[in-house]
Amino acid sequence: MIAQAQVENRTLLTEIEAKEMLSQAGIPVVKTVLARNQKEAVSIAREMGFPVALKIVSQDISHKSDMGGVKLKLTNATQIEKAYQEIMASVHEKMPNARIEGVSVQKMAKSGVELIIGVNQDPQFGPMIMFGLGGVLVEILKDVSFRLIPLSSYDAAEMVKEIKGSALLKGYRGQEPVNIPALEEVLLKVSRFIENNPQVKELDLNPIFGYKDGLVAVDARIVLKQ
Repeated sequence: MIAQAQVENRTLLTEIEAKEMLSQAGIPVVKTVLARNQKEAVSIAREMGFPVALKIVSQDISHKSDMGGVKLKLTNATQIEKAYQEIMASVHEKMPNARIEGVSVQKMAKSGVELIIGVNQDPQFGPMIMFGLGGVLVEILKDVSFRLIPLSSYDAAEMVKEIKGSALLKGYRGQEPVNIPALEEVLLKVSRFIENNPQVKELDLNPIFGYKDGLVAVDARIVLKQ
């Protein structure tokens, strides 16, 4: 898939492409299906089961929320039809030249501890992996840890322990604890994914919901080297 994107002179994979690649690498992601029109979106949502989220799918749009391209917690066909129209209207207004494939439909994941895993290329040292508390917390608290890739099991364990909010992973005020061994394994799988795909320049999994029985990435972003 990366080779195909490069042939097309693309640097940004769609969310669906990114999740397909990550899933093949054993990284848990929310199932996401492309709908090319309103009717398909409703049909897919009914098959998945409500509530669902809709997100714009375009190789030209990196930050979907900024374009009004995300609608969450949709519970029936009428809401999906309205959300589809609103997404398309907003994207056409804000980015009229964007190439749009449709919208992604994905079942809303149950809430958990919000985490983030990211990868960036350091000019001197090469790929670096980041871990921390996700969602808006990563922007506010900037509570993250870093390591060079390739990652060892020891590195993964230390990354999890290093963040100031590590106590949240053990359960806090009624919040279920996060499965730490599963979290460390996902960090290792992301490291191996980057090793096996050196064309990847950036990777963002945010948020990842952490549960006592595992983890799942709700959103995924992959940028390729030019």
